[in-house]
Order: sequence, then structure tokens, then C-alpha cells
Amino acid sequence: MLKFDSMKTKSLILVFVLFFSAINFTAQNNSNKTGVYVDDSGVMRWEKTNKEVEGFGVNYTVPFAHAYRSAKKMGINPKEAIDNDVYHFSRLGFDLYRIHVWDTQISDTLGNLLENEYLDTFDYLLKKLKEKNINYVITPIAFWGDGWPEPDGNTPGFSHKYGKGDCLTNPDAIKAQQNYLYQFLNHVNPYTGEAYKTDPNLIAFEVSNEPHHRGEAEKVTEFVKGMVDAMRKTGTKKPIFYNISHAVHFADAYFNAGIQGGTFQWYPTGLGYQRELSGNLLPNVNDYNIPFDETIKKYKAAKLVYEFDAADVGKSYIYPVMARSFREAGIQIATHFAYDPTYLAYANTEYNTHYMNLVYTPQKALSLMICSEVFHKTPMYKDFGKYPENTTFDSFNVDYQKDLAEYNSDKKFIYSNNTNSQLVNEKKLNKIAGFGNSSVVKYNGVGAYFLDKIDKGIWRLEVMPDAVWVDNPFGTNSPKKTVGVIKWEERTMNITLKDLDSNFNIKAINEGNNFSPKVVGNSFSIMPGTYILSKNGISKKWSASDNWKNIKLNDYFAPKTTVAKIYFKHNPINEISEGTPLEISTQIVAPQSPIEVELWVYNGYKREVIKMEWNNGYNYSGVVPANIITTGYLKYQIIVKGEKETRTYPADKEGMPYDWDFYDRSTFETRVVSSANAIQLFNAKKDAELLVKPWKNTLKLVPTENNEDEYQLNIEKLFVVDNENLNAAPIYDYSFKHFILDKIKGRKLDLASKETIVFKGRALNNKPCKLQIAFVMNDGAAFGKVIEIGTEIKEYKLSIKELKPVKTVTLPRPYPSFLPYYLEHNLNVPFDIENVESMQFSIGPEIPKSELDEKHGIAIISAGLE
Repeated sequence: MLKFDSMKTKSLILVFVLFFSAINFTAQNNSNKTGVYVDDSGVMRWEKTNKEVEGFGVNYTVPFAHAYRSAKKMGINPKEAIDNDVYHFSRLGFDLYRIHVWDTQISDTLGNLLENEYLDTFDYLLKKLKEKNINYVITPIAFWGDGWPEPDGNTPGFSHKYGKGDCLTNPDAIKAQQNYLYQFLNHVNPYTGEAYKTDPNLIAFEVSNEPHHRGEAEKVTEFVKGMVDAMRKTGTKKPIFYNISHAVHFADAYFNAGIQGGTFQWYPTGLGYQRELSGNLLPNVNDYNIPFDETIKKYKAAKLVYEFDAADVGKSYIYPVMARSFREAGIQIATHFAYDPTYLAYANTEYNTHYMNLVYTPQKALSLMICSEVFHKTPMYKDFGKYPENTTFDSFNVDYQKDLAEYNSDKKFIYSNNTNSQLVNEKKLNKIAGFGNSSVVKYNGVGAYFLDKIDKGIWRLEVMPDAVWVDNPFGTNSPKKTVGVIKWEERTMNITLKDLDSNFNIKAINEGNNFSPKVVGNSFSIMPGTYILSKNGISKKWSASDNWKNIKLNDYFAPKTTVAKIYFKHNPINEISEGTPLEISTQIVAPQSPIEVELWVYNGYKREVIKMEWNNGYNYSGVVPANIITTGYLKYQIIVKGEKETRTYPADKEGMPYDWDFYDRSTFETRVVSSANAIQLFNAKKDAELLVKPWKNTLKLVPTENNEDEYQLNIEKLFVVDNENLNAAPIYDYSFKHFILDKIKGRKLDLASKETIVFKGRALNNKPCKLQIAFVMNDGAAFGKVIEIGTEIKEYKLSIKELKPVKTVTLPRPYPSFLPYYLEHNLNVPFDIENVESMQFSIGPEIPKSELDEKHGIAIISAGLE
């Protein structure tokens, strides 16, 4: 062992102490550079520039729970999956990420942080986000078990021991949470070297996910303050937010605890309908009205949205309007819930009421890309008026009828569906992202594409494979059930840009891509991948591996073709009028495209064979001529002929119907009726589960004495105090809706001849009940009238001529519950039965004030037009 002179040793020790103290002092000074602060007006600002914080992105859960377990079961490396999905985030223009961390997986019952595989994967995700210049908001406490949609496991954390309810009140649980928060914020990410408390990309904390406080305001303040103090004890200067959209009557109590802002969510179409919602849902997202906003402003607090989605909606038009409504409400950042990991998106098992992924839901993903532009281009609190004028705002436009969301500015052109819009300024244009056809790109594939200007005369093209939904993605899902498939196909594209001119050059650059397109004029064939397009005569100024913005030029990710069998989808029209031609459509996805698709129509003893033509994507259609459409039942089969096999549907069996050993002769059927027949809009037995309604435990389907069924809606109280909004003004109303688009699809030509709404049913509780029956139009306007329903089962008739404008109830009911109950609009169009989309039934209108607190109910057997 070496020996040092004692004086020299002391001197060296002093030097080292001073040196490391200086380093520590510098680190502490740097830790105060938190990146974001909330100013005296309640606005989050960047510390370096004082500019307003704007951000948009997604929730994404690969490091935890079902997503992590699924990756392991499937033999997928979660970190590689993160690499791929975060790359897609960057392509979609996201600059924000949020997650409620599964504390139950990374803590023990005392709140000690566990350094395990989940935390390690989460740290890796944050590193990858940082590389793509994506910031994040973290909610350290979720209160959730680790199971959904599977059973919860026996996790080690305090949430598993105490549950959400006790976590908010039990002293030991509260102590554990405070300990956990302190350790969580002090945790140093080994991939970045940054502690969470000082990570410059971590712009804010939300204490916990959706706490449901009850009881006294003082106790709520005490609880929240304890959490805030535990976090501040780490020395962090970052803004701390708390959820104030649950139990909103505690708003003052939350802010008295020392938080800098409140968090919100929005599910405007409810959750868990189990199928795709139809009709125009723009009325549901018209306004994000925060009735207690003055309280927030009083405390000079900021606002962010941690979760939102139009759940059970398969269309793309709706999201930018939600973003606009958020900005009108003064919300600075938002994250959609939730982005499906690509490896799970084929089955959508994580959250079946949500479905979002660039590969599998390209149009919806492009709509989110437009949302990011809304958050970065639309000023806070800017008012765009009322519906329907506010569907076009600044450089943004949405169109329900075309299922189109669009952003068309000087530099960017992004669209979620076919559009006829002309470029604003082609000379300045540097980004195109789209689906389908536009004025500059024509594409017959069904995946997204991106076209980015790299330099004068040089553009980067990225083409995603085809994505097709082959089953209901919003139903009961399982890893054994495929809801979406991916198909790599050679497609046709046409690009018309003056900067490229015609006969430009195309070079494949992503790894393994050997496809070599030939351009004729402006058209060429294309396969999924990444390409460089360059104008003739432009010398090469790039290399495939060059860095460009926050990616490399040759970056690309998409799963290979997942189609290993035929996926056939067809929904017969329920009823049509005699003597009118009928177009029959079907979707067919197969490993090899069909050679021929035939429609076999049975007309008595005759068989008509009609060739079905390919339309676009994977859709085929054929028209049954009017002379075959006679009263009775139209029966037909669809024959799919391929190179190796022929299959007949609906039997879904190999072979032709006339083969001697083809034993399943089942057919599709459509009722054919006289145009004078009534149009049935609702049948209790068939349609009760399709009603869009607030849930009550007093709703049930019951057989009647006449061999029918009635759906009983017995409402104990028209107004029930909302535990999450005790200050809400009472609204005495119970409304439910039935979408009738499928009911009238084959009878559209007969609508104009119908004069009367016929309601069959009765009132419950041995007393009459007033019921408002209304039609809701495709623009959101409602026309109705109140009739009195007696206690005996009978038909009640209402003349269509008597319908007057009535209030449109936003159904499904949005969450949080403080959002508007009725649609406020500037619709002044007259009633037109051709534009009807749904029926709205309301118990509440015209009920005398003295009877509002009584029990009310009806039983509905059927409703129709005659």
C-alpha cells in the first residue's frame, strides 16, 4: 500500500472536495433550468425563449402491462418495437408523449422504486423520444393493476395492496406514494444520464391518473399538497399538474395545494360501444366548455389534456375539430389515447374501444398529424364561432360527408382522404402527407404516404403498405382474432410537381428495397418503401444514410404482408324496394388477388350470374338489375375464384355451389318489399343493444304476451347528482338515440312518400309518459315533437309535418360529464327527410315541473315510417 505525507493528503482531499463541490454546484444550477415554467397569466412557456409551449402527441404503453407481456409472448424485443413506433411518431409530426406509469410494477408496498425490466424499458423509450426531439409529460402514479384486458397479476406495488380508493385516504398508502414520488423523480435514466426531475425534455409532471376524490375539501388539499411537497423535496422546478376534471367541485382545493395547472381528458363519443359508431359526430366535438375556467384563471394555472379520443369511431374527419376545441379552451398541449404498438395492432387487444396506428389506421393517423399542426398554428382562446361554420378554420378543413380532414398551408399539404383542394403556394411547399388522391398525388393504394422536399428538385417519398380492416376492431378482441391486415402490393402513383417536372428519377434507398420504378410522364408503379425522387438533370447531392431533420433518409419501417388466407367481408342490405337496381359490394383480401368474383342471384328457379368489378383497394361490386328485384326475398351467393382455389360465400367453403359434394347451400338474403310498405326503423329484439344511451340498471329487454319484445327504459330519476360535478345545474332529461342509416339504405327512394312516424309501445309505472320523438339530420339539427304514451300497448302516430326544431342531445354522452349536454349551433335549414341519420327519444321535455322528480319510463316495441 502506498503511503502519503499527511499534509499532502489533506491538501489533495481539499482540492478534490472543492472540485467536486464546484461540479455539484454547476449541476444544481443547471437543474434549475427546467425548460418550462408557468407565467403570471397561467401560460406554460419555454424558459430559454419565453415562447408559449405547444405540443401534441400520444400515449403509448410498450414498457408496461399488457403491451410488454404481449411483446414477450410474441418473441418481440420491446426496445426494437419502440424504435419502430417512435420513428412513426416523428413521421407524424408528434413532439409530445404522455403515459401514466404502472407504479404497481415498479414499486413495492412502501413506495420504494424497483429497478426492473419495466423501468429499464421505460427509460429506453424516453431516450428514443429525446433523440427525435419529442418531449414528455409523465404521470408517475396510475393506480391501475397490470392486467387489462387480462386479469391483474400479483404485482409488488402499493396500488395493488391498497387500490385507488384507499390510496386517496389510507395514511400508510399516502406515505408510500410520497416516498415513491420522491424516489421516482430522483431516478437517473441510465440511457440519458438525466434524473427525471431535471430532464429538459420532461416538461411537466401530473401527480396521478384520474383520482376520484370524495369528502371534505380540506382533506383533498391536504392529500394533494403532500404529494406536491414530496415532489418539490427533490428540488425539481418543473410544473406540477393535477387532474381537475374529476370531482371538479374541488377545483379550489386542488389549487390551494400548490399545483401549477390542471389536466383534462375528452371522450366525446363515450367508451365501449363494441362496434363502430355511425352518423355525423361533429356535434359531439363542437365545444370543450370548461364551466369552472374562471377558477383556473384565478389561480393563474395552465391546462393540458392527458388523454382524448373519439372512441369507437373509424373515420378520420373528427380529430382536428377536437384539437380546435381544445385550443379555443386555452389548452396548450394534448396527447391522444392510445397509440397501438404495431405488433399488437393486428388484433387491437390493448384498448378495443380505441384504435390508432400509422400502419393499420392510416387515415386516422394522418388526422392526428393534422391535430399536431392545429396545436402549433392555432392561437390559444381563438374563437371560430359555432357549428357548422367552425368546420373550416384557418388553414384547416373537415368534411364529414367525405370523411376528410385537411391542412392546406403555404408549406404543408396533409389530407386523410381524397380531396380536390388546390395548393396554396406550390413554390413554398415542402411537405405532403396523404391517403388517396389529391391535386398533386394520385395513388390507388390504401396506405399512407409522405413526400418531403430535401432540396431543390429532390424529394423523399415514403410509402406505407395497404391496410385493411377485416373484422370489427371495436368489439371483443383477442390475440386469436385478426381485425386488421397488411398487404404489400405494387400500386400506381402519379405525382405532379413543377419542382420535379415529368420523367423524374426514382431511387429506392431503404434497406432491402430493390424495386426500380420507371416513370412515364408523371406516373409510375411503386412498392412500400423509401425513395428519392429527383428532377432530370439534378446531380446527386445526397447519400442514403444522410441525416435529415431527426431521421435518416433511408429510414423505413412497416410489417411485411400479414395476409395468409382469404378475408371476406360483406354486409347485406336488410330491405329494399321492388323494381330498383341494387348495388352489392364486398371486400376481399387474399394472398393473391382474385382472378374473378361473381355474384350468383337466384330469381325463382333461375340463376343470374353477374360479374363483380374491382373498384379500388380490395372492394368489388356488382349491380343486380331492377327487373330481378321483385317482392319477396332476394337470395344470392358470392363466388371468389383464385389461382389455387374457389370459395363460395356465405358458406365460406371451397368449391362451387353446383358441385355435387358442395353441401352448404346457404345464401345472403335481402327483403324486397313494395314501396308502399312501412319502413321499420327500430325493432326491440334486433336493435335494443344498438341503442346509444346512458347506462341504467333499470334497462332491459322483455318478451310481451303477443310474442313480441319490448325494451323497457325505466328511469328512477331524470336528474341524478353527479359526484364528479356537484355544482352542475340540473338537467331533467333522459335521451337515447338509434342510428337508422342501415335501416333506410335500401328504401331511400321511398322516404319522401312517408308521412307518419309510428311508435309502438307503452308507458311504465302505471301512468302515462311524455316522450319526445325526433329525427336528427346529417348536419346535427333535430326535429321532433312530444307525444303522450299511455299504459296500454298500442301504436302512436305522429305526423312528420308536425315536427319542429328541438334540441340535439350530444349522444353518446361525452366524458368528462361537465361538457355540454345540448348542441349549440347556427343551423337554420328546414326539415328534409332525405337527410335523416338517427332517431332521438327524450323523456323530460314538456313534463310539468311538479312531476320532474317522479319516476318515468317507457317500453318500446318498434318504430317506423308509413
